[in-house]
Amino acid sequence: MTEPIPDYEACRRDGVLRVRREGTEWLSTGADGGRTRGECAYNVSVPEGWTRTDLAAYVDERLERAGFDVGDADASGERPPALLTGVDIADARGARCGPVMAYATAGVSNPAALPMEPPGGSLPTDLEPATDDDHSTPGTVNVVVGTTHSLPDGALANLIAVTAEAKAATLLETTGFPGTTTDAVVVGHDPDGRSTRFSGSGTAVGAATRACVREAVRASLSAHYEDHDVGCPASVEEATYGVSTDVRATVFEPPTLE
Repeated sequence: MTEPIPDYEACRRDGVLRVRREGTEWLSTGADGGRTRGECAYNVSVPEGWTRTDLAAYVDERLERAGFDVGDADASGERPPALLTGVDIADARGARCGPVMAYATAGVSNPAALPMEPPGGSLPTDLEPATDDDHSTPGTVNVVVGTTHSLPDGALANLIAVTAEAKAATLLETTGFPGTTTDAVVVGHDPDGRSTRFSGSGTAVGAATRACVREAVRASLSAHYEDHDVGCPASVEEATYGVSTDVRATVFEPPTLE
């Protein structure tokens, strides 16, 4: 029996995962993220010891080396969304449910723990936000989600929240951590598809996204650890890199206006 062509087809070549569907509008949380319209989104695996900081140029080099012509793939002239990861693209896995497909690469050598009873203390003055160019943290859980439905701006943005929530729930159950210091998400929709007003967890798009993210992340974790006979770290201390948010915030009640 011939398998149907996926609505968001993907292929891997030379350490690059390409997710492609004509006419897609994307929203990315990556380093050069934001909203773009074009055919493709990419997830690029970086080598161990990677130190490049010119991210756009590096992505262009990797796409060209892999034989992906950005100029031909993206007729809009906008840069396609591209995420960076220390996880081997061979460990990428996809999942499909209803109007949604998701692709994930998952590794937690740089876990970001969030204890519910932290010891407290002050926020470190030298703490910097982790980004995709933080080459000291080579793990990363990257997820690319696409739906064949058409979503308004708010629902597309909310799909990032739904994806992140599903990713965190899956990681907590399977690894004990809600994420890593460099996680990123790309979501896409078809502006000409079936119009759908909302994307929350109780909607068809939201529920399908949660299922796809859960399965894709679990499958990628299995490929990354079990298939390679490598263990997932049991704690931040055991991880190669990682952080624990041990500082406590001050709780207050907003004032009521008379």
